[in-house]
Amino acid sequence: LRPCLLGCVVFCLLQAGAVPAGVTQDPRFQVVRGQRVKLKCTQDLDHNSMYWYRQDPGHGLRLIHYSRGPPKGDTEKGDMPDWYSVSRSSKEKFPLTLESANHSQTSVDFCA
Repeated sequence: LRPCLLGCVVFCLLQAGAVPAGVTQDPRFQVVRGQRVKLKCTQDLDHNSMYWYRQDPGHGLRLIHYSRGPPKGDTEKGDMPDWYSVSRSSKEKFPLTLESANHSQTSVDFCA
């Protein structure tokens, strides 16, 4: 690119400001048996619906829980066992709690 054009591109990008992060999931855990874990999921896209999925090695995604959003904080259980629980106190947050990890759980959990 010519220096003038490059300068214009950089200036335009700087003027764009902050871009929404979308969906953020943290922290990252390696869980030990019997441990209770709370995974946080936040979004800044103003969506009502949020989802938690689980992926076991060699398998596709399976729905754990979903929420159509506040104000009631309604959540629905997916096709996973009862050792997961969720809450939805605000539009932005949808934490997932694994009540007690066992040796057969070698999954990765995803928020969307």
